[in-house]
Amino acid sequence: MTGTMSALHAEPRFPAQLRAFDLRRTALLRTDVLVIGSGIAGACAALHAADDGADVLLLSKGEIDDTNTAYAQGGIAVVRRAEDSIAAHVDDTLRVGNGLCDPEVARHVIAGADTAVEWLERLGTRFDQDDGGSLELSREGGHTHPRVAHANGDATGLEIQRAISEALREHPRITVRPRTFVRDLIVRGGRCLGAIALQNDLELAVEAGAVVMASGGTGQIFRETTNPTGASGDGHALCFRAGARMVDCEFVQFHPTTLYIAGASRFLISEIVRGAGAVLRDRNGDRFMPAAHPMAELAPRDVVSRAILERMVATDDTHVYLDLSTVEGDPRSIFPSIARICGTFDLDLARDPIPVRPGAHYMLGGAATDLDGRTSVAGLLAVGEVAGSGLHGANRLASNSLLEGAVLGRRTGLVAAAEARNPRTELPRSGGDARPNGPRPHLLHEDLLYSLKSMMGRQVGLIRDARGLAEARSRIGFWNHCLVRADAQDQRACELANMLTVAALVATGAAERRESRGTHYRSDFGERDDDAFCRRIYLHREEDGSIRSTAGAVLAASDRQQA
Repeated sequence: MTGTMSALHAEPRFPAQLRAFDLRRTALLRTDVLVIGSGIAGACAALHAADDGADVLLLSKGEIDDTNTAYAQGGIAVVRRAEDSIAAHVDDTLRVGNGLCDPEVARHVIAGADTAVEWLERLGTRFDQDDGGSLELSREGGHTHPRVAHANGDATGLEIQRAISEALREHPRITVRPRTFVRDLIVRGGRCLGAIALQNDLELAVEAGAVVMASGGTGQIFRETTNPTGASGDGHALCFRAGARMVDCEFVQFHPTTLYIAGASRFLISEIVRGAGAVLRDRNGDRFMPAAHPMAELAPRDVVSRAILERMVATDDTHVYLDLSTVEGDPRSIFPSIARICGTFDLDLARDPIPVRPGAHYMLGGAATDLDGRTSVAGLLAVGEVAGSGLHGANRLASNSLLEGAVLGRRTGLVAAAEARNPRTELPRSGGDARPNGPRPHLLHEDLLYSLKSMMGRQVGLIRDARGLAEARSRIGFWNHCLVRADAQDQRACELANMLTVAALVATGAAERRESRGTHYRSDFGERDDDAFCRRIYLHREEDGSIRSTAGAVLAASDRQQA
């Protein structure tokens, strides 16, 4: 009984690698730059590295077009109108970030928006235009001006992905390998030298002068999410196991309006719909957002999400309703993708209120990086949702994520190409820990996954407290202990290991931040505490596999307005 209780309540511990490898039995590829992920961040990094003369190998877990980018509906933020300014966009970003944005990063990314949009247009991206031939700009939550460029109304990410995927396929210096899952990064002497991947569950080793992690999000650790099934936090877990310092992992943004129909896949109802005038109502038809925030339906996402949750509890309902009858014009033609999906359930946007509830949408934290995408591990760069660049702080301003991927993807790709020109070290012939001894438990992976996702929603979701977070960490630790002992080898088991790792990072960061700020809300510490917690929380892996936390310096009172 003692041994069982010890395992049940042990500190979560995670191996440096999921499996050992041996190059005598593994195919080996060599490249200048290895890019992991084919969304906007990875594609931009790959294309700019290749344009700078590097040979690039890009690995995509699914098909090249199956990315979080392709699911982005809203758009990409860019300042174009005379009444708007870069300074105003920066101010909106910092305000929504609740004191934890890096102002230098925000200014750099936002100042680069024009160049990024023009580059995407040169690749063939077709953004919507107004009658005068200029970009048609919409307003989304948290923005004080219309500055969101979109494509096909509500299919911006899909159009961007179409253009960048075509560019990737056509570039002579880029080799794309779809349906290739990266299991482990290889680090020796403090430097990342490459990776071990699985293609049809067969091992493939890649040696690279620089590795760019751009694998996207983590939404699948929650039961309710807008993310595709591949968003299992692989890149976050890979960076953590490789020794990279992680940051802001407690901040998970929930999108307020996810289509909620029992038994159906969740589908994001873009913020652009509320920007066009749609309002939220409860089961009684009462509109509730004006009483919750001065910006009503266009309040920051964390505010809207918690207001919806509170109204669901107050009315004893599983969802609220998005009413598009207040939208000027025909919503079916303005939002064709949303109308098509809702139409499959016989819901008419012009007539029927749409059932919605919050869903996990965006991981604000990740591998801590500088403006060049460098992590704390030499040779390993990160960009996009997998990176904690400092742009978003405690909450992300709508439509800043595609912008971040484009602007910092370019910079990271150029740095990776330069890194790859340095002399490189060959991969070691073998590495990794031996398999665990003793009898192996038989696990039902789908049951474990369902338990994890449900627990994360209850205890590490929109509302958290110390007791729930401690219990979550304990359960994650035990489940991971069992999974390691089971020594499963296929991709699905590796994804589950990654999801447990990311879940532990989120729960640990949330336990450390004893206040409420942005997307992180503690019912036992319900107020923002700048004196103690106007700082970033860093996590890293200890030698024994446990998670160690350290805190950055608290910003002086005079600096908090700027940040």
